[in-house]
Parts: sequence; structure tokens; C-alpha cells
Amino acid sequence: MTNPILSMRSITKEFPGVKALSDVSLDVQRGEIHAICGENGAGKSTLMKVLSGVYPHGTYLGDIEFEGSPCEFKGIRESEAAGIVIIHQELALVPELSIVENLFLGNEQSRAGVISWNAARQRALELLARVGLQEDPATPIRSIGIGKQQLVEIAKALAKDVKLLILDEPTAALNDTDSRHLLDLLLGLKAKGITSIMISHKLNEIEEIADSITIIRDGRTIETLDVRRGEVNEDRIIRGMVGRDLDHRFPPHESTVGETLLEIRDWTVAHPDDSSRLVVKGASMTVRRGEIVGLAGLMGAGRTELARSVFGQSYGRKVTGELLKEGKPVKANTVQQAIDAGLAYVTEDRKSLGLNLLDSVKVSITSAGLKKIRRRGRVDEHAEVVAANRYRTSMNIKTPSVEAGVGKLSGGNQQKVVLGKWMFTEPDVLILDEPTRGIDVGAKYEIYEIINQLADSGRGVLVISSELPELLGLCDRIYTLSAGVITADVPRAEADQEVLMRFMTQRKAD
Repeated sequence: MTNPILSMRSITKEFPGVKALSDVSLDVQRGEIHAICGENGAGKSTLMKVLSGVYPHGTYLGDIEFEGSPCEFKGIRESEAAGIVIIHQELALVPELSIVENLFLGNEQSRAGVISWNAARQRALELLARVGLQEDPATPIRSIGIGKQQLVEIAKALAKDVKLLILDEPTAALNDTDSRHLLDLLLGLKAKGITSIMISHKLNEIEEIADSITIIRDGRTIETLDVRRGEVNEDRIIRGMVGRDLDHRFPPHESTVGETLLEIRDWTVAHPDDSSRLVVKGASMTVRRGEIVGLAGLMGAGRTELARSVFGQSYGRKVTGELLKEGKPVKANTVQQAIDAGLAYVTEDRKSLGLNLLDSVKVSITSAGLKKIRRRGRVDEHAEVVAANRYRTSMNIKTPSVEAGVGKLSGGNQQKVVLGKWMFTEPDVLILDEPTRGIDVGAKYEIYEIINQLADSGRGVLVISSELPELLGLCDRIYTLSAGVITADVPRAEADQEVLMRFMTQRKAD
């Protein structure tokens, strides 16, 4: 293999306080499907954003060569003009526009400066046929499922005369049928000479269609494997992805586990926009008093969807199954009912869903439990200040005053405010979704201590995290989730990263 279409050399990319990529190098051969694997946060998407001009030349160190020529892309338009097109996991489609309008948005079919809709429709039919999508080009994007939207994105790339197609987790949100169709499409594009780079956590899919696999760990290139030699399997990929010692520090903790507090039975959730696609399938799990339970799964596995659907059905359609607290059925069809039943949910997206950044620390902490400080239909302002200061002190929230704006706090202190908000409701069960995402090591340690204290107070804690070392360092048991299915319940004594990754990447329980 001596004819790489792409060479990236010594790519280093830093954000404030974080080195996302460190001296990463990569060769992609012409006409192959090249997979990039690594744990969440390893730097895969960052590397592809560097390549595609999302992070323009000058914001990173290193060199890029495409088709034998050096590249210094200042934006996506320049990379697309060269034939490099990226499809992000969050699809860049406008739901209110039609398929044909989305296909040529920014790339209009025009004559003398006027859009020719007849030409656009004809070209759209040709592109849709290439990706195997039989839809009227006038159909609004919002009217078709996620799988078909993914195909529209690929058709959109083909409209730009793509030479190198980058797909970031293309099958993460797809059902088995749509995933199969997409993989077959990539193989068909390969047969026509189009090179693809595919980021994916679905190792069975990578093993099936990839010619080469580059593994990235902690922002560094670990190795590139040649699948065509027949020596690569899922175990080999997993060893490359997780082959490091635990290097996080956790407070010492011994749990005192009591009786079952929360039980979820046969929980099934459909996607809110496509009721035919199940994102959680027959999940069952328990959380006991004083126990910290982990939930591990790769991107798209359904972790957050499961948590939000349990918490007042704030996600999904056609939610079915049983929710029991201390052996008795619980009615939690709304968020308020879930709070009244003693449940709390700390979202993974604190800035959009966890906090109103225009509020004060005081208002943020008390907002979920206003009835506790309400007197004759009005908020008792003195009680509000007392409650906020109590959590400010006990959780070591670094703020000059509880009257200060929560938007001005650091990420770690914002996260502690979110935790304080839900602790103020005095829940029996706390669901913590990525509780330490985007915060520094010192703040992480403090939050770990808070989680341990919550368990020691007799509460049940469910922790969702993309960081396997975090789950291994915190949890008494860890459930694994793959494609919406609970695949294992692993006690701490039997858990390590390789065991968890194996269950996280299998399609169904044994």
C-alpha cells in the first residue's frame, strides 16, 4: 500500500486546559474504508474536524496532505471543494425544508443566478437512487426517519463530488435494518472508488467492512491494524482501545448496601420522532439502598434515553414496563410525579437542560423543590437564602454569594449547583448522567465524595458515564447497555475495562 489519498502528520490540537490531540499521525489508502476507534473522548471526532476544516489551519499543529498536495483548509467550504465531506453524528439537515432543498443547500442548482428547481429535482432523483432511497424529493425532512435522513446526508455528499467521505458514528442512531443498508451502501461506494473514514463504536460493523483500523487513545495514535491480513477481531481492537492502567484518583469508600430501593422491569422506549424504532428494549435493573450502580454503554446505546424515560417519561414515546420503589408500583408519568415519588435526574447537559444560566445560584438550587419553601402561595425568600447557603457550604460551591449568577461559575461549581438542586428535593434515588463531564480533576474528586455521601445516607445512586475508569472507581455494580439492551450486570470484583467493553459491544445478552 504505497498510494495514500490522505496523510496526517503530527497533528496536535489544544483547547484551554486540554490537549485533545497529541502528535497524531494517520495514513488512509485510496479506495479503502478506514475505521477510527477509541473510547469516548479519545480525540476521534476532533481529528476529523481538523481534517475537514471545522478547526481551520492555524488552530492546530501538524501537516495534512490530500491527493499528494499540502492542505491548509480555512473552513469546511475549502475541504469540500477539495473533495472531503464530513457527516457529523448530529445531522446537518433542516427539518422544515424538503429533501431537495436540503440536498443543495449552499450548493444550489442555478442558471444565471436563478435556482432551477426542475434541474434540482432531476439531480435529486439521481442522487437518491444512488443511495437507495425511494422518496419524493419534495418530502419534508421531518417526515422521514433517522435512517433515511442519514442517506440524505450521504446523497448530499455525493452531490459535492466527494472523494473522501467521513462518517462520525453513522449507525449509532439506526436500527438493525437501516444500519445494514448503510453498511452495504458504504461497500458500494468503495467499489466505485470512493474512500471512507468511519468513526464507530460498533466493533462488529468495523470488523465486517473496514480495511484498516486506526486506534486512538487519550489523544494519541496507538496503532493501525490491517484487517485484510485476517488477524484482527473484536478482542484485538478492545485491547488497543482500553490498554491502559487506571489513572484516576477516587476517595476510599466501602458501601453498606441494603434492600432493593428501585426496580425497573421490562422497560421499553420508542424514539420520540419514529415510534417504530426502539431505543430501549426490555431493560430490567435494580438499585439498592446505599448502593452506587453504574450504567456503561457506548454512544447511541440508549443510556440517557433510558434515564430520561424513567424520570417522568421526559424522553420517548410508547414507554412501557414497570417501575417499582421498595416493591410497590410507582406512578411517574411526568417529571413532577417522578420528583414526588422520590426520584431525581442530573442531566448530562447542565448548560441547556440542568440550569438556567441567567438565574442566581440561590434560584437554581431551590428551583426543583419550591414547594418546600412556599408559604401561602409565595416563595419565602428568607428560607430560600438559608437553603441555598446550606448547600453552598456543604458542597463547597465556590461563589461569592448565592445571589451571584450561576452562569459565571466554573463548570465544576455549576455541576455542584445542579447536584444541590436535586439534593434539595430530598430524593431517595438519584440518577446522575455524566456527572463529571467537562470539569477538572479537583472538582471531579469533590463530586465523587458527594456521590459517596449520598450512598452513605441510604440513598440509591445510578451513575451513567462514558469514562469506564470512573465507573470502575465508583460503583458497586455496573450494568452494560448495547443497542438499547441490558447485556450484563457485573459486580465490582469481576469488572475491568476489557470485560465491560466486551459487553458494551455485543448485540444482545448471552
